[in-house]
This record gives sequence, structure tokens and C-alpha cells, in this order.
Amino acid sequence: MMRALWSAASGMIAQQTNMDVVAHNLANVNTFGNKKVRAEFQDLVHQTLRDAGGASGNGTQYPQGMQVGLGVRVAATNRIFRQGPLQTTDNPSDIAIQGEGFFQIQLPDGTTAYTRDGSFKLDSNRRLVTSDGFLLVPNITLEDSATIDSLVISQDGRVSDTPAGGEQTEIGQITLARFVNPAGLMAYGKNLFLETAASGAPVESEPGADGAGILTQGALEMSGVQVVEEMVNMIVSQRAYESNAKAVTTSDSMLETANGLKR
Repeated sequence: MMRALWSAASGMIAQQTNMDVVAHNLANVNTFGNKKVRAEFQDLVHQTLRDAGGASGNGTQYPQGMQVGLGVRVAATNRIFRQGPLQTTDNPSDIAIQGEGFFQIQLPDGTTAYTRDGSFKLDSNRRLVTSDGFLLVPNITLEDSATIDSLVISQDGRVSDTPAGGEQTEIGQITLARFVNPAGLMAYGKNLFLETAASGAPVESEPGADGAGILTQGALEMSGVQVVEEMVNMIVSQRAYESNAKAVTTSDSMLETANGLKR
């Protein structure tokens, strides 16, 4: 019964973490480039009461062992980098990635971060930046007399603008970074990710080359979270939490009965 108490308690803790993950997914259902996070579980160590194949008599053996599991734990939170739906915005500085790859962003400390959020803006120096003012890498700077409406971005990342009274001029090239294991990236916040030993080193290439996705100007990749799917996960998690709580109260009731036998 004590094993049941601790096993059920571990189940409640695991389902609380699962609910935290579901709540995070739902909170980011409108976040550009957001990816669904999934909690993954592992059973804990099993207490072996009898080994399989052990001797049960003279020349005989047990065909099966006897083990009692001791609960569950959250082994990982896996971010699923599947393609999200695209939404047309008609904003020239909005860029969506169709396929694999991340935009490269320079943080204030010089570190390179990575994002699928292509909602870029112009800063006071006419450079493409994120909503927090972080620079897109490679740096794209509009010419002095060019307006944001003259910005043209091709599928392969070539960027052009048109100065006032002039002709269209190519001003830069957007490149994408890919990772062997994007699920190994560390979430930094602000729709950004950082490289880790698990993700591997970034492989930089032009859009549409070497397996990288292509770019779509005037569109954004929406969140990959499906609300209905998360609502179902929430119900399942809630029922699992209730069942584990019931196991705790039942085990407690059994202990109470056992303690009262002497009376």
C-alpha cells in the first residue's frame, strides 16, 4: 500500500507537469512560428520480487518474473517542429518559411539565436529587425530613399528595393540555418531558440538549397498548436490526475483499515 501511495503521487506530479505543457501550448495558439510541445513519460524503477527464469523446484523454473512498478516521471518535453499553417498578411516585411530552416537573429550580446517568426520591422537605421529590435542576420538595410513598400523578397532569399526615382536594386541575401536535431534547441523566449550540443551545429544555406525551405513574402507561419487536440489532452490529463488522486485516497483508506485491525 505504501508503494501505491508513492506511485500514485508520482502520477499526480507527472500529470501536473503535463497540464503545464498543455496550458503553455494553448497560451501560444496565436504566437507566430510557435511549435507544439509534448510531455513524454517514463515508468520508474521496478521492484523485483522474483526473477524470471528462477528455480521453482527440482528441474523447474518460473516462466515469468514478479515485478511491481514504482510510478512515473516526465522524461522530456519534446518540441515538434512540423510546418505550421501560413497566413497572408500583405505586409512586405513579413516572411514565412515553407519547409525546414530558421531565420538567424543577432542578440545584443552578439550570440546568434534562431526563429521561425518572420514578422520583421524596420528600425530607425532602416534595418530589418524583430519585434524586440534584434537584427536579422545577414543584415538587410534599405537604401535611404527606398520605402518598405518597395521591398521585394524572392523565394530563394534575394532582397531588393527601389530607391525613389531609381531602379530596383538587390541589397542583400537572406540565409536559413538548419539543424540535425531541431528538437534539441533550447527555448530562449521571444520566439527564439539557442543552439545546444544536442541540436548540433547550424548548417547555413540559401532558401531552397541543400534541403532548406523557401521564403514567402507577405505571409507568416502561424502556431502549430491545434486547439481541439490540446483540449482533448487537457481532459485526458485531468482524468488521469483524478484517477491517481483516487488511488491515493484508496490506499490511505486501506492503511487506515489495517491500522484499525488491532482494535
